[in-house]
Amino acid sequence: MARVLIIAGDASEALETVYPHQRLLEEGYEVHLAAPTKKKIQLVVHDFEEGFDTYTEKLGYLWDADIALCDVRPEDYVALVIPGGRAPEYLRYDTHVRRIVDHFVSERKVIAVQCHGPLILAATGALKGRRTAGWPTIAADLEAAGALYSGDEVVIDDNLVSGLAWPAHPAWMRKVIALLREHAPVTAG
Repeated sequence: MARVLIIAGDASEALETVYPHQRLLEEGYEVHLAAPTKKKIQLVVHDFEEGFDTYTEKLGYLWDADIALCDVRPEDYVALVIPGGRAPEYLRYDTHVRRIVDHFVSERKVIAVQCHGPLILAATGALKGRRTAGWPTIAADLEAAGALYSGDEVVIDDNLVSGLAWPAHPAWMRKVIALLREHAPVTAG
């Protein structure tokens, strides 16, 4: 069965983690969530409230990590999903995350990122010269890494599908699933 890897950690955005996890399972992929350690991670909910200059953050679900980042064999996966939230801010420095991302980039496998997720790709140099969406407050970080930032809801650049944030899920997942069906379809087993 084709496997998809999600990289997450404490403070990953709940909708951006759970929705692609469940949608990919529904599509027939085996999905593994990798985190710094194999434990229950604390997801968060980012929302928009009147009177706030930025989004708010509340505790979300506890979600089981299937595998520790150090144990991930990226060659076992057909695609990589990186949700947003605050987790990408610290995961981008993890040597195992960098090793995993480098594999997906060099093998030109499907990579799907949301919101703050592109920060991880930026830290590895994977966005140099590439178009990407992401949350507007990280646009300067992405551009400093050589990316061509777009405020569009969803951007496709070859094997990379990026989305603005969780409100873009329907459009983002349609593009992710279409790329997976083309490059790594689920086979009957």
